[in-house]
Amino acid sequence: MKLVRCADPSAAADWCATVRAAGKSLGFVPTMGALHAGHLALVRRAVEENERVCVSVFVNPLQFDDPRDCERYPRDLEADARLLEGARCSMLFTGTLAQFFPEVAPGAPVPRRAPGPAARGLEGEFRPGHFAGVATICARLFELVRPTRAYF
Repeated sequence: MKLVRCADPSAAADWCATVRAAGKSLGFVPTMGALHAGHLALVRRAVEENERVCVSVFVNPLQFDDPRDCERYPRDLEADARLLEGARCSMLFTGTLAQFFPEVAPGAPVPRRAPGPAARGLEGEFRPGHFAGVATICARLFELVRPTRAYF
């Protein structure tokens, strides 16, 4: 199966809805790209357990305290796509922050989701806002994909 690529989260949501409407199971692997053996193991597991698998690649600026760290995060979407196709992933999607949150006015901050008490005492103690950023994008990803199973 050829890898479907969506550069717009709403198109990815439509693709996922079509999969669900056909009664097929849908595995989901959320990533920030720069894929490695660990990611590919998750994708292979998802392929074994589901009829279709989608992977998101989104370097989430909401989880970086220092914007320079976000800018320096490695990005090679073409290499990631080749790896995913080799792992028999069905669909790869990405998008911009504005595409993921179209309801937010340009230049306005994206409202953050509280990560809850599990984040206290973890990395969040040293990186304020990190887990709120992670929770915010993960919630949006799950709203879009609505997978049968997710792999982290």
